[in-house]
Amino acid sequence: MSMFCFQCQEAAKGTGCTIKGVCGKTGDVAGLQDVLMFVLKGISVYTTAARKAGIEKPEMNKFIVDSMFATITNANFDRDVFVKLIQEGLEMRNKLRLELEKEGISPEGPLHESATWQAFTPDEFERKAQTAGVLATENEDVRSLRELIIYGVKGMAAYTEHAWNLDHEDPELYIFMQEALVATTRDDLTVDELVALVLETGKYGVTAMALLDKANTSAYGNPEITNVNIGAGNNPGILISGHDLKDMQELLEQTEGTGVDVYTHSEMLPANYYPAFKKYKHFVGNYGNSWWKQKEEFETFNGPILFTTNCLVPPSSKATYGDRVYTTGAAGFPGFKHIAGREKGGKKDFGEIIEHAKKCGAPVEIEKGEIVGGFAHAQVFALADKVVDAVKSGAIRKFFVMAGCDGRMKNREYYTEFAEKLPKDTVILTAGCAKYRYNKLPLGDIGGIPRVLDAGQCNDSYSLAVVAMKLKEIFELNDINELPIAYNIAWYEQKAVIVLLALLYLGVKNIHLGPTLPAFLSPNVAKVLVEQFGIGGITTPDEDIKMFLN
Repeated sequence: MSMFCFQCQEAAKGTGCTIKGVCGKTGDVAGLQDVLMFVLKGISVYTTAARKAGIEKPEMNKFIVDSMFATITNANFDRDVFVKLIQEGLEMRNKLRLELEKEGISPEGPLHESATWQAFTPDEFERKAQTAGVLATENEDVRSLRELIIYGVKGMAAYTEHAWNLDHEDPELYIFMQEALVATTRDDLTVDELVALVLETGKYGVTAMALLDKANTSAYGNPEITNVNIGAGNNPGILISGHDLKDMQELLEQTEGTGVDVYTHSEMLPANYYPAFKKYKHFVGNYGNSWWKQKEEFETFNGPILFTTNCLVPPSSKATYGDRVYTTGAAGFPGFKHIAGREKGGKKDFGEIIEHAKKCGAPVEIEKGEIVGGFAHAQVFALADKVVDAVKSGAIRKFFVMAGCDGRMKNREYYTEFAEKLPKDTVILTAGCAKYRYNKLPLGDIGGIPRVLDAGQCNDSYSLAVVAMKLKEIFELNDINELPIAYNIAWYEQKAVIVLLALLYLGVKNIHLGPTLPAFLSPNVAKVLVEQFGIGGITTPDEDIKMFLN
């Protein structure tokens, strides 16, 4: 096989992509990503040893986080980017190794190959991919647990990177991520020890999500109930996709007064909920739907598109919008123009994409109306009395957490049908792009409380956990699982993995995950999750609603 990747929900045949990724990732890029992760493990061997000797390497902390983010599904497809990152990583590792040797400092235990491996040409990197990838771990259960940890850490890295952009850091996150990477190289760890590390990954996932929540709300205020326009204006526009709110801020600042409007796309929709962004009159609203519909919707938008993070789909050969797509941050694709990162304390320069937009026509309006969102934890707490009264009176029978990711598979229509068939005395709590399956349905409200409460991006899933913990406190319950809350979560990529692990760490049980269980869960690991945490899959909307309500 030319590659093996099973890190996302769309893994081919439910087992893994072996020729080309369903996401569009080529075999050589997949191999280079495997080698990059191998190099990051080797760097972590030395940063961990250095830290224990009182030596901290901030530049390496950032490099590890940014590099892992680039390997997340649908983030970066550019072969040259990964070759460069591997070369930079090897140089960093070797420099630190020499520095430690001069100080008489050595890593503990036998050195893993990732700590000593050398390569200097792209061809050597590709050959190394055959022994550095997922299948290098022969034991199926150990492989499954290692990858579960690695994918959780990748998701954690994404949250950590966003927080760093807003000047928020937690050194404990760097320490854990690097120690976790090192742990995945150790053959002496038992399955039980790896299971414990999985839960510890969830613990630090909560820390990372709390850090990002603080970063976002400190910078832009608490999200508030907002009616978001989904129509289009008459001016040329820029469509901003991905997740990075710092990029959103700087794009709005630089487009003000230029005659260019700004629209959010997919996971950037929740930017509309933040008070700080509402002052910009050229911030029109949201255009389009979930990430997987971008090929058709980018054609009609007419103006340039900016990808700030993952959720990029390679355009087809017939696409006419390819020369209008720009990337920045972790995102990248061969042929797309990439906007350089900002220096610490500085700003990105969006001048080129703004000038491009001025030469384009206005977006074609593909829908009209508004959608409501902005129900992050602060806003829900403001409605707490109303919500509690509705629960006590029986007006609200149950909450359904339907957070997570959307995807292009037909079986995801399940979530639309599930939402439509839920009884009218139930409320959906959501975050992430999974909401596009039902956030435009006329589901109504319960005593003024909308039946779909959107907390924001997948990055904002922390809000749903905070709300659950607050309700547990209000109702004076001993166990979070005594709440009238059911979890029917759709997943796609690695940020959903860290959200799942965070919920497990918080003690939430009986989470149902779909449309399929992860391919990286071996039968034995899946059995552990089922027996210890009640993890389950999905069947049909009718059967699952009956099960949840009983």
